Amino acid sequence: MASENTPVRFDTKIAVLLRQDLESWQRLNVTAFLVSGLGSALPEVIGEPYADADGTPYLPMFRQPVLVFEGTKEALTAAHERALSRSLPLSVFTSDLFATGNDRDNRAAVRAVPKDQLDLVGLAVHGPRNAVDKALKGARMHP
Repeated sequence: MASENTPVRFDTKIAVLLRQDLESWQRLNVTAFLVSGLGSALPEVIGEPYADADGTPYLPMFRQPVLVFEGTKEALTAAHERALSRSLPLSVFTSDLFATGNDRDNRAAVRAVPKDQLDLVGLAVHGPRNAVDKALKGARMHP
């Protein structure tokens, strides 16, 4: 039986891939939007609610770490194709979304472009560790 101090090893991975030419504020904004899609579509990745010693309740968060990577525009396109071919749950953020101001317009901006022509600036993926690693092949950890 594992002790309380034994590191937890997950069979799955949550990963975000960001285009390397984004501004700092864009990286943070894109990451937040991307992971919200995974949490809403995959309730099993969400842990239990938190509470402090005073009993103040806080929202639950992911049960496992989120790894953040960066790559070129070409790396994002390739990762997108590989994630789709492996049927991995995927969220995307395109450059067009920086010009919209609401969810309806965001969805319309993505819907207007064929999948092989999306100008991806970020994506988030969840799945078996090996499949996620293969999908993100060539990306490097975000500094």
